[in-house]
Amino acid sequence: LPQHLSKDLLSPTVTARVMRNGGAGMEKALSNQEDLGGDRGMTDDIFDESYCEKEGPKPAKRYVWRNIILMSLLHLGSLYGLWLIPAAKPATLAWGSLCFLMSALGITAGAHRLWSHRSYKAGLPLRIFLAIGNSMAFQNDIYEWARDHRAHHKFSETDADPHNATRGFFFSHVGWLLVRKHPDVIEKGQKLDLADLKADKVVMFQRRFYKLSVVAMCFLFPTLVPWCFWGESLRNSFFLPTILRYVVVLNATWLVNSAAHMFGNRPYDRNISPRENRLVTFGALGEGFHNYHHTFPYDYSTSEFGWHYNFTTAFIDLMCLLGLASDRKTVSKETILARKIRTGDGSHKSG
Repeated sequence: LPQHLSKDLLSPTVTARVMRNGGAGMEKALSNQEDLGGDRGMTDDIFDESYCEKEGPKPAKRYVWRNIILMSLLHLGSLYGLWLIPAAKPATLAWGSLCFLMSALGITAGAHRLWSHRSYKAGLPLRIFLAIGNSMAFQNDIYEWARDHRAHHKFSETDADPHNATRGFFFSHVGWLLVRKHPDVIEKGQKLDLADLKADKVVMFQRRFYKLSVVAMCFLFPTLVPWCFWGESLRNSFFLPTILRYVVVLNATWLVNSAAHMFGNRPYDRNISPRENRLVTFGALGEGFHNYHHTFPYDYSTSEFGWHYNFTTAFIDLMCLLGLASDRKTVSKETILARKIRTGDGSHKSG
């Protein structure tokens, strides 16, 4: 059996498929099971083909005016931050870039690849670092972020998808945060198996003290360092490494949900919405290889190209080199090529 089946053998879904198709279907079934990354102990990020949207009229939109006002003020503040860049000290700009990397990694290497997909294992020091970065990013706590992301994969582009891209660019980018969730998002999200998250003490500790950690790491820490250590003005310290940095990280993450579901090619699976988008890949530290990611959600690299435009993959590899991470899940080249030929749009032939 392939390495990915060495622990779990065949899932009930694949076993049933083999029973229906007979021995001739064994090879395809094994390939499908490898696509699931079955040795992670969870497959709630695999698309559920049995889900059907409910018939009848859609529920009315219920606006969350608090979020609308706060998001508007936040983006206005970021525009002011852009105007302040020429007046800032070089050390402040460097600090803002460092805060961007730390908060972005809290999402990409932390909430996404580690906790949502279990695509690698991280020791306690790394998990604490990523949890701190996640609080600095202020995009909901790890538990809620991972729950919603698993729902996004399992019910992608349906009413149960928190940021369903079929509802338009604006909705999938930020609009989903400005309205109440569709009832199916809540219903299906409650049925996901989140036992692994509940068993992680770092995740639950952060969830318990999330508001305090956000105030400290997203707002106070990035502001106080340049003000206290090299005499930057309080105005520049607040609007550059705090507000502007926060808004850039937010939009880099949101572009994965919007642009990477609408613009680009689909070399791995032409039947799904997610695309390969190089601009998103660059801005989101390697998260724009989205057609690949939705095809093979358990690959720790979210791409077949290693470090190419993929800072997060390089970071995880470094953590493994230092002994802080291990057990990176990957997809064999043979499986990738077979999937391209079977379901891709043919764009891989042109490079």
